[in-house]
Amino acid sequence: MSIGPRLDLRQSQSLVMTPQLRQAIQLLQYSNIEASQFIEDELLKNPLLAHADVSIDPGPTLEPSALPAPAHETTDSAHFAASGMLPGTGEAPLDIDTTNSYDTGTISDGGGMYGGGGEDDDGWSLIDSLAERKPNLREQLEQQARLAFASQKERIIATALIAALDGAGRLAEPPEAIAARLGVELAPFEAVRQKMLRFEPTGVFARDLRECLAVQLQENNRYDPAMAALLEHLELLARRDMRGLMERCGVDAADLTEMIAELKHLDPKPGAQYDIEPIRPLIPDVLMRPMPITAEGASDWMLEINPETMPRLLVRRGFHAKMAASASRETKSFLSEQLQGATWLVKALESRAQTILRVSGEIVRRQDGFFRHGISHLRPLTLRDIAAEVELHESTVSRVTSNKSIATPRGIFEMKFFFTTAIAGANGETHSAETVRHRVQTLIAAEETRLILSDDAVAQILQKEGIDIARRTVAKYREALRIPGSAQRKREKLSAA
Repeated sequence: MSIGPRLDLRQSQSLVMTPQLRQAIQLLQYSNIEASQFIEDELLKNPLLAHADVSIDPGPTLEPSALPAPAHETTDSAHFAASGMLPGTGEAPLDIDTTNSYDTGTISDGGGMYGGGGEDDDGWSLIDSLAERKPNLREQLEQQARLAFASQKERIIATALIAALDGAGRLAEPPEAIAARLGVELAPFEAVRQKMLRFEPTGVFARDLRECLAVQLQENNRYDPAMAALLEHLELLARRDMRGLMERCGVDAADLTEMIAELKHLDPKPGAQYDIEPIRPLIPDVLMRPMPITAEGASDWMLEINPETMPRLLVRRGFHAKMAASASRETKSFLSEQLQGATWLVKALESRAQTILRVSGEIVRRQDGFFRHGISHLRPLTLRDIAAEVELHESTVSRVTSNKSIATPRGIFEMKFFFTTAIAGANGETHSAETVRHRVQTLIAAEETRLILSDDAVAQILQKEGIDIARRTVAKYREALRIPGSAQRKREKLSAA
């Protein structure tokens, strides 16, 4: 055997993560809303893509793409690489003469239909049509501070206090720390803060919940020694310890009930009513509805991708042929790359839709009992179970079910909702953890005032029903459901009675 340098030729295969492949995998993880935004961005960049519902004259041929399409590609990395969907990555300049084009400008540029914010022939004014924007919390407080304080020092302190507010309208750090950072004494700082406590909304700039409620009670002339004692023992109120509150406040049950009712009419977070974003509706990615009942009395489910959130695309092959016929070499290269990119996007969307339908269809098949009978029939399910059935990798199934929801006859659910761990039962049966949590909630909701169930009692009932569960597991589920312990529930029920 000789030792020395030599040259060897070897053949090997490897999967390269190209930008297009990464994009295809990421596209699978997008929700329909995110995928739709991605498509809109691609439509702006690629002249060979168009909406299927747009009336255009691209030439002799058009290739429509409807979602979902009967394609059989999956979104596994190997399948993407083997399907030939990945275009090249070369770049070429777009040779277009724009000297004969004219841009009228936008409204913000002073051009457009009503340049400069003026009026049209009918007297319509752009400025008058703009909706009045509601000032946010800081803007409203700054306006009040300019009217309340005359000296520059007080306005600086007020500005620092406004900047230190959190979302609830309270101070995010102690006043001593803010005063030290400004280099002012605590007395004048507190004088400004006490004045700002009465700003609208009342209770902002408070140190804590007790002070926030106290200021509102003082504003309503309802802050007396008994109410002050109640605010000093809010932890007893949280535990519903009415006997302890009556002793510390020196009142009877009727007076305490009236005081608690007054507290309920106060705003514990006066700043939360501002800067609130509108609630966005949950738009499902997959629509599910029952099929007509057969002669045997059985029915099935039909699934489809939500057409309201996924636009249909066209590849403008006719336009490509017309432009490439008399184009320069650089333009032909650019058009070829755009055609490859458009074709890849259409195939990727078809594959994405088909994969989502395959995975969601298997979830519906596994959880058929839930859709027909309710939460008590939810079965344990893992990503591995679905991946083995649809012949995809677990990571692909995870991407499919992330950030996606399905509209069912029982409501809209996140796809991740249907994946729950298994709890052992009698005779080798398993129960879904979500089903057990629901059973725990049902048992506690049905308990009587004089017969409050402890965690151990709930565990014994479930064990008799064939669910092998420990007391600590019942306690964990109860805390996750934000249900108080048996002692506190007993105090609450006696107080309500």
